[in-house]
Amino acid sequence: MTDSTTQKRSLLSRMTPGRWLALVLVVLAVIFIFQNTATASISLAWFTVDAPLWLVLLVVFAIGWVAGWLLGRRRPGN
Repeated sequence: MTDSTTQKRSLLSRMTPGRWLALVLVVLAVIFIFQNTATASISLAWFTVDAPLWLVLLVVFAIGWVAGWLLGRRRPGN
């Protein structure tokens, strides 16, 4: 005596195209991390850091994203 409207939809029927894209991107990110475990040496002036390549690329991406976000914000009155 269950109403058909109260039945839960299956996991695959709840997957929107955006969720599929997010899942694919997560899988690609995990593959990328496991393939780029070599150490990279980063020098800036007198400061040198050794870190995994994937971490260096992630930090550079985050810095670029934040810079783009800060420069792309709409200012009041414009």
